[in-house]
Amino acid sequence: MSKPAMMRLDRLLANMGYGSRKDIQQLARLGAVTLDGVDIKKPDVKVAVSPDLSTRLMIDGEPLDPVPGMALMLNKPLGVTCSHKEAGPLVYDLLPTRWRGRNPAISTIGRLDKETSGLLLMTDDGDLLHRVIAPRHHVAKRYRVTLERPLNGNEGEIFAAGTLLLEGEEKPLQPAILEVLGDKEAFLSVTEGRYHQVRRMFASVGNHVTGLHRDRIGGLDLPEDLAPGDYRLLDELALAAIFAPS
Repeated sequence: MSKPAMMRLDRLLANMGYGSRKDIQQLARLGAVTLDGVDIKKPDVKVAVSPDLSTRLMIDGEPLDPVPGMALMLNKPLGVTCSHKEAGPLVYDLLPTRWRGRNPAISTIGRLDKETSGLLLMTDDGDLLHRVIAPRHHVAKRYRVTLERPLNGNEGEIFAAGTLLLEGEEKPLQPAILEVLGDKEAFLSVTEGRYHQVRRMFASVGNHVTGLHRDRIGGLDLPEDLAPGDYRLLDELALAAIFAPS
C-alpha cells in the first residue's frame, strides 16, 4: 500500500471548500481546528491525507469532509440533470453546498439523462473515472427498461450480435445483454456509454422507451434503502465491486 500524500493543512482545507487560506488561518486562531483532540494553531503544518483524517480532524467541532480521492453513489431522481451549469435542478445540488467548492471538483462518472433515474457514481478521482467509463475495462451498466410496445422476441439476438449500427454512427455497438422481464419490460446491460444509447437501441428495433432506471454498475447494485436524491460514500469494498463481474 502506498503512503498517503503529505499536504499543508491550510491548502488542503482551502481545496476542500472551507474557505481561503486566510479564512483557515482565522479558524485556527479561534481554536476551531483540532487534530486528534489537539488545537492546530499553525495551519501551515503538513498532514498525511489519508481517509482516516476525516475522523481525526475536526473543524468547528464537525468531522472533516471526505478527503480528496472520494467516490460516492447517488440515487438520481427523475428531472435532475448531470451538469454543473445547465438550467434547472442539478445532481450537484443534492450534495453538501461546500463540496461544490472542492478542487479537484467532483464529477459524475458518465451521465444519466434528465429522464433516467437510478445509480450514478461521482468522484474527484480522475483515474477512477476513466477506469469506469473506458470501454476497454468492460464495466457493464444495467438498465431496467419500460417500453411503449411489447417486445418482438428478436431484440436479444440483435443486441447481442455486436453488429447493431445506430443511426448517424459508423461503428457498431459492442454486444449487449437483454433479460426479458415481461412483454414491455426488460433489463439491458451495456458496456459503452454512447449518447442516449439504450433509448436509441430500442428505437432501432421499432420501439420506444417510456421508462429507464439504472440499477447496477459492474457488480455494484443500487441499494434498496438508498432513497431517490440520497447519496452514500463508497468504501474500498464497494469500489472493488464496480470492477467485479456482474
